[in-house]
Amino acid sequence: AQEKKIFTVQGPYPIIRRELRARGWVERKLPSMGRQLEQHRGDQNKQWLEIGPSNGGGGQREALLNPRGGAQPFLGTTDPLHYPWLPAEKEEEQCDEDPNGIHNLMSYLVRDRLPNFIWTNFLDATDHELLQQDNVVNHYSRVDAFTTKEGLCLSLQKLPWIEQADPNTFFPRCYRLGIMDEREAFIEDFRLTAARSLLKLALEEAGDRPVRTQQVPNSAKGAGESHVSHPKHSTARPGSPLYTELVEEALEVCKQHLDILRHQDIDRNTPSPCRTCIDWDRFLQKYYRVAHEGAELVLTKQQQKQCQNLLQHLAEQLPQLDMEGKLNVWILKPGAESQGRGIICTTRLEEVLQLAWSCKAASVQVGRWVVQKYVEQLLTIFGTKFDIRQWFVVTDWKPLTVWFYQDCYLRFCSRPFSLCHLERARHLCNVSVQKWYKTSPDQDPRVPRDKIWSNKQFQEYLAQLGRADAWHQVLVPGMKAAILSALRSAQEQVRFRKGSFELYGADFLVGEDFQPWLLEINSCPTMSPSSAVTRRLCANVQRDTLCLVLDRKDNPTCSIGAFELIYKE
Repeated sequence: AQEKKIFTVQGPYPIIRRELRARGWVERKLPSMGRQLEQHRGDQNKQWLEIGPSNGGGGQREALLNPRGGAQPFLGTTDPLHYPWLPAEKEEEQCDEDPNGIHNLMSYLVRDRLPNFIWTNFLDATDHELLQQDNVVNHYSRVDAFTTKEGLCLSLQKLPWIEQADPNTFFPRCYRLGIMDEREAFIEDFRLTAARSLLKLALEEAGDRPVRTQQVPNSAKGAGESHVSHPKHSTARPGSPLYTELVEEALEVCKQHLDILRHQDIDRNTPSPCRTCIDWDRFLQKYYRVAHEGAELVLTKQQQKQCQNLLQHLAEQLPQLDMEGKLNVWILKPGAESQGRGIICTTRLEEVLQLAWSCKAASVQVGRWVVQKYVEQLLTIFGTKFDIRQWFVVTDWKPLTVWFYQDCYLRFCSRPFSLCHLERARHLCNVSVQKWYKTSPDQDPRVPRDKIWSNKQFQEYLAQLGRADAWHQVLVPGMKAAILSALRSAQEQVRFRKGSFELYGADFLVGEDFQPWLLEINSCPTMSPSSAVTRRLCANVQRDTLCLVLDRKDNPTCSIGAFELIYKE
């Protein structure tokens, strides 16, 4: 204890506990969950707090760990319980390897000592005001500026004022529906996206395709599959209406929008095309019929040429024109939730607005919703959607110091990708969502049964497509740049302290051109293995994190495993 090697671990982290003990550290254990629950059954047992790891912060939870007094309840005190304990399935953490009770004895001996190293899965588990200068803690305060969907949305809106970077090149367009100006901006965006989508559908109807920024590799087609999903709208039924004027209206809207985009720095008072030129309710209802119900369009040769030219010019102004697809799918998310809770995909404006204001979930405050453009033109593997969980560590905020982990993993959905079916099993890759679904019979048998791949397996797949270069030349640089932009956009909001660090998990989708799209950044990324791949990688990243934040202090040349320093101010 005199060597300042006392630690406390709260949460499902057996690797951290084992690695610290192997380094000669002594654990000051938290109060026994079982004993406390028995002691404080009654009303508190009825008011069980369903709390788990979250993206949120900002004082939303009572502190779990008072560094100066947290060991006392372990000795049998009758003081009120101040710990919102984890659900029962997490109790395995309390049952570590200590057959002779040595660790319990050592913990008792240091019960009044302040831990020198604290690892917890709650953002607000530690009162930072009580920490001493040399205490090491695995969280920073006020990181909700980039670890909640709402916070990341707001922070990235400010990015162009902080540095020369455009969030639209790596972060799908996002709006906070509880803010009136942003709600109006979303409505306008939805309408304009519908108009652009109609032009794409019109060209498809005419047997043509919009010019794309990247073509599907021939090797993918030769393998008997396409790695890119291009879902078509429903086949027209006999008697479907022919909307002769719809293309002309969409062309007029897009021309006005293009003119505004080209001159927006000259005259910001130009009226929006969404408010001036057409009856939008009528236009959207007809667009829905074309996009989702198979209604036909009439397209003249002149209009066909106009559509092609206009979309090419819009692509020069709109980085997301290609990925946004043609069905105008949006994804509605509670602003401060995680693990896929409350997320809904929809294609209709009125549904987005109604869902956001009618939700009765206790965990979602009124108005605390974000709506984000769904990445429609995405890379699939064996016809299945996936995303990437990518770890990184921040060891300082002033100067900002970021370490990128060179191993990551992919998470697959349980059913084949389709934009004609918007259920969660096809569109939300979170393990916490997919664990409730069995693999569907129409799923390609090559999709892994545990729905997880390592990045090495993904690189092998890319090589089979003839795009082995995509990982190191497109995906990894894109993920690094997106992470750094997100951190810099929120840097002034974070309450940092020397001695702290934090391990984060960023989630990315991959576009059909292999461009990574940042979805969110999670504090407290799960370390509970759901597969052989995650069992190995999650253990490795925890070991390497300890090497980075502890061992490297005494030996700057020691191995830090798969971590790579990518930024230091």
